Amino acid sequence: MDRAVDFYQALGFEIRYGGAHAEFTSFAFGPNYLNLIAVPRIKQWGWWGRIIFYVDDVDAFHANALARGYVAETSPQDAAWGERYFHILDPDGHELSFARLL
Repeated sequence: MDRAVDFYQALGFEIRYGGAHAEFTSFAFGPNYLNLIAVPRIKQWGWWGRIIFYVDDVDAFHANALARGYVAETSPQDAAWGERYFHILDPDGHELSFARLL
């Protein structure tokens, strides 16, 4: 759990409950919340989907993630559906999208 907590804190998520060694941690990100639950290493999770967080500046958010040593799945780009976005995986392989409306 500590790698995931470090990852989310580095991207600006604020811990509301729990922490690196807790079995349950809740983060706030603007008006959004993200909860992490520790599971035994022997349990395998399948792909669960994607969560989208809206930010003021997608390019700056992407640059910050890269500066902290994280590798994004995509570079910031404009989508046909009217968003600028990029995708990044958290340390457990969950896909996150950071976006803003165009």
